[in-house]
Amino acid sequence: MAVTASTWQPLRGDKRWAYLARAKTIRVATANEDGSIYLSPLWLVVHDKKVYIPIDAASRHAANFVAGRPLSALVDQGEEYATVSGVRITGSMQKVADESLVETLAQLVFDKYFHVGHPYAEKYLEFGEVAGRSYYELVPDKMIGWDMREINVIAMPETRTLPAHVGDRIL
Repeated sequence: MAVTASTWQPLRGDKRWAYLARAKTIRVATANEDGSIYLSPLWLVVHDKKVYIPIDAASRHAANFVAGRPLSALVDQGEEYATVSGVRITGSMQKVADESLVETLAQLVFDKYFHVGHPYAEKYLEFGEVAGRSYYELVPDKMIGWDMREINVIAMPETRTLPAHVGDRIL
């Protein structure tokens, strides 16, 4: 069996949900009618261990969701091996019809991305009304997570080639 980050340092269960809840961006890729891929970074909120994404009506993603086309999503972070983590999701989207849930999700988005008096909060909310913003639940077929931050990194010597003017480090 091949070893991958998700088998070596899996991110599962409550840790995965906490990771997703803290994340600010989810990258969503959907298939367009012509078979091309539409990829964009979107906002997300987690409620009752479900991922919800606000989508404006004119979004290509909305058309792709309604058509039932395939989708993949990725939440990730990290700049080097020891800090890489993420969750990859494949599945589908379902439009949220429950108005009380929509209100809850709108409040969660406000709490996560804005604050009272935020200079863009009002514009975001106004645009959402004009643009027909809806909320979609990402219904996963598969979720795979990894978190290399939990590895105890073994100390090892490094060699670096420093500029000639740096003389305070003995290698």
